[in-house]
Amino acid sequence: MTETTADSLIPYDEIVQDALRTVVRRVLDRIDHAGGLPGAHHFYIAFRTRAPGVSIPKHLLERYPEEMTIVIQHRYWELAIDDEAFEIGLSFNQVPAKLRVPYEAITGFVDPAVNFALQFQPREGEALPESPPEPEPPEPIEPGSNVVTLDRFRKK
Repeated sequence: MTETTADSLIPYDEIVQDALRTVVRRVLDRIDHAGGLPGAHHFYIAFRTRAPGVSIPKHLLERYPEEMTIVIQHRYWELAIDDEAFEIGLSFNQVPAKLRVPYEAITGFVDPAVNFALQFQPREGEALPESPPEPEPPEPIEPGSNVVTLDRFRKK
């Protein structure tokens, strides 16, 4: 008997990540069918902006070249969910935008109303966005802004 663990021929980590992404899809589908978020629920969804299938306006891609976080709370429209992605209309500094985000691009999902959070790992061969060597000072948040950081929810 050896002290090393045998490599699995079954990709358990990938299967679990896919199952957890299904949780996000099902939650979004539920609020879509219910006509909105119940009670104090609201979601922060972080995603890789350059992942395959992501569609966001050019000005947002320029501002968030690697990852961005959206908030789904009071002001959103045209939420559409399918098996691969969700589409949503949001306002960024009073400018409406339509986004398409594949579940594969999601890196984090948080519902702070109930202290629920999921963090996703990239698929094999994909890299996480590199962290800047020195944090930039935070930009002032304008009223109506839907972009926040999930840093306080990340496990360190």
